[in-house]
Amino acid sequence: MSEENESTQSQKIPESTTGKAPAKDNLHDEASLMMPVSPSEEVSEATSTDIEQEGGMNFMAHLEEIRSRLIKSAIALVIVTGFCAMYADFLVNNILIAPLTRSSKTIVLQNLVPYGQLSLYLQVVVFSGFIIAFPFLAWQIWQFVAPGLHENERKAGRFSILFISLSFFTGIGFGYFVFLPVSLQFFASFGTPLIKNNISVQDYVSFFIGALLTAGMVFELPFIAYILSKIGLLTPAFMRFYRKHAIVFLLVVAAIVTPSTDIVTQLVIGLPMILLYELSILISAHVNRKNNALKT
Repeated sequence: MSEENESTQSQKIPESTTGKAPAKDNLHDEASLMMPVSPSEEVSEATSTDIEQEGGMNFMAHLEEIRSRLIKSAIALVIVTGFCAMYADFLVNNILIAPLTRSSKTIVLQNLVPYGQLSLYLQVVVFSGFIIAFPFLAWQIWQFVAPGLHENERKAGRFSILFISLSFFTGIGFGYFVFLPVSLQFFASFGTPLIKNNISVQDYVSFFIGALLTAGMVFELPFIAYILSKIGLLTPAFMRFYRKHAIVFLLVVAAIVTPSTDIVTQLVIGLPMILLYELSILISAHVNRKNNALKT
């Protein structure tokens, strides 16, 4: 009887007590699978995935937009440059060398390298194409920036392209008809007559292009004042308060840029810069009034 009871008791022992206990990790995984996922977690995961995909698509779209604008700008520059190449002799003889011949008969241009004249013609043609195509290039930049602006800012931007182009062309005209003749006349009259002024044509072209581009960028000062005032970084009160300091600074810049020590020649360069500063004050005041009106 005792043997039968022991065998019966041994059969009734649960199988789990004789074997190993289940692993905690397995129980945790089973419990996690049994627990339902809340709708908010599903929405958050889907939203984060959508944001990542949308961000990647926006980034690729911006790259594609930049690529498209660069291609259009390059095509326009090539077309205009090709058109200028048809008049390369006129540009070199009547545009490039004309300020030098009008300023002095003693200065002689020299070509010092075998490919010098070829390089000269290429620089003149490309630079002429850039000046003519400048409004279209500025328009392409505007077309890339415009989608991120408000409607009123886009309306103002259409006139900004015209303003930028006129300011740039005005600066180019000032550099060509005022700055270059004054500088070249001083270079021709300075020094002893025992030394001939034979100038390398490469150095002259570099001086010519640098002077015109510098003048064109300086005449963009009113537009820079407009942008800084539009975003609130510049006020007319600030510019009026530092007017005297600015005038002194501009006259110093004119004295440094102008090769002549004559005060009249320095004023020829400095006065337009001072007028541009005063125009920038008026533009900043106009923008500031509009900003205050929108806030109220």
